[in-house]
Amino acid sequence: MYCIEIIFSDPHLLVINKPAGLLAVPGRGADKADCVHTRLKESFADALVVHRLDQATSGLMVFARTPKAQKELGKGFAAQQVSKTYLAVVNGQVGLTQDWQRIDKPIGADWPRRPKQRIDVAGKPSVTLWRSLGGGEKSMTSVLELKPLSGRTHQLRVHLMSIGLPIVGDSLYSEVQAAGSLEHGEQVNSRMLLHAYQLEFEHPVTGETLKFVSHPEFLHPRLLKSNSSECF
Repeated sequence: MYCIEIIFSDPHLLVINKPAGLLAVPGRGADKADCVHTRLKESFADALVVHRLDQATSGLMVFARTPKAQKELGKGFAAQQVSKTYLAVVNGQVGLTQDWQRIDKPIGADWPRRPKQRIDVAGKPSVTLWRSLGGGEKSMTSVLELKPLSGRTHQLRVHLMSIGLPIVGDSLYSEVQAAGSLEHGEQVNSRMLLHAYQLEFEHPVTGETLKFVSHPEFLHPRLLKSNSSECF
């Protein structure tokens, strides 16, 4: 059973914690009708979509509650005024780094293998910043902090694959699955280990700077402090 955590709500917007495996918005066909947006509307009939996360990705999402808020938030995402930080466990050992590394590679659709994307010189400009929080000695994996500076489909997954650090559990781009006990974390079920960890943006009405944090269940508390929030 999927649990959608309510991180924040006011008359203008909602911030939620999306579980891995649940669609953000409805897909094509009756079998893809169940999603975060549909479930939210049962309790918040005015919830409006602002952005999306991949089905396999967990973490923070913001929904608007008025058309005005939706428009203003949408502008913020389009203008790259929303700060997004992700955490991922990748296959490969990368030592602790202080400085951000940059991946600047265009991404386009891999049409013969849709829905996959690929590095494509004719694709859209795409930039990701990343740094390592440390690598494991036994599992040959590392924890990365990621900041996408653009919003392409599967951007983090494709960029990390392109530098030889595929995300553990990514069924499209990696053969390394997540099952059992990981060196960096707790007991987990098979899933992609990518989580939208921090979200910072300007409130669409008050102008206040809002910052939210959601810690992934797949990383050990010694790396990240646990948090709790309302759940339904």
